[in-house]
Amino acid sequence: MRSHILVAALGVLLTAAGARAQTPDTVLLEELTWTEVRDAVRAGKTTIIIPAGGTEQNGPHMALGKHNARVKVLSQGIARQLGDALVAPVIAYVPEGALEPPTGPMRFPGTITVPEEAFEKILEYAARSFKAAGFRDIVFLGDHGSYQRVEKAVADRLGKEWAAKPVRVHAIEEYYRVSGDEFGRLLKSKGYREEEVGTHAGLADTSLTLAVDPRLVRTDGLQPGAKLESGDGVRGDPRRSSAELGQLGVDLIVTRTVDAVKGATGHR
Repeated sequence: MRSHILVAALGVLLTAAGARAQTPDTVLLEELTWTEVRDAVRAGKTTIIIPAGGTEQNGPHMALGKHNARVKVLSQGIARQLGDALVAPVIAYVPEGALEPPTGPMRFPGTITVPEEAFEKILEYAARSFKAAGFRDIVFLGDHGSYQRVEKAVADRLGKEWAAKPVRVHAIEEYYRVSGDEFGRLLKSKGYREEEVGTHAGLADTSLTLAVDPRLVRTDGLQPGAKLESGDGVRGDPRRSSAELGQLGVDLIVTRTVDAVKGATGHR
């Protein structure tokens, strides 16, 4: 009887050890151990995506972390399609306006801002860290419009500094352009009005979030007859938003961004 118990216990231990030894099926850097990252780079995963989001108001119907959730999910889809990429932790603290007097999204409780120079340093030192780890292509993806030029400036500066090195930094502006412009044009081609599609927390923005993480959208605020007030942070009309419409945007953003990254990196 005792021997059966010992054999069973040994089996459980061996199974547990095997489970611990197995590298998870993930492209998220933060879910890997340092040895797993080292081995992934050695095996050819030499592209790292640095996603930037933002913590800001998104109208009364959508959570403050929309940008962070969205860029994390979309970056994973992009990394998997690239095949040689991992995804760094999302940068959630980004420039969102002035504090005194408050401007832009800072007029709404819950929004977090940082100075542009602080955001610039985070990007720079993230890139320097990944260069030290052996990554060859460092990709900035930004889900928010306030810092696109900052990402490009950092990429250009490091590119000049590392011109003689086998490391390149890429600010992929196509990601934001597609989510902000091309997806909106697609919705308008399907009969949705421009003022409905909107530019912030409207039909396009809300549909994308529903497709990525519906928990972040308060659907009772999307019912017909819901009161939309000027000054509530919404530019557009989100009431006909749906995950199905949002998935069109997800597919478009991932496809276009993968193409842009491949073009920038020369398919390395």
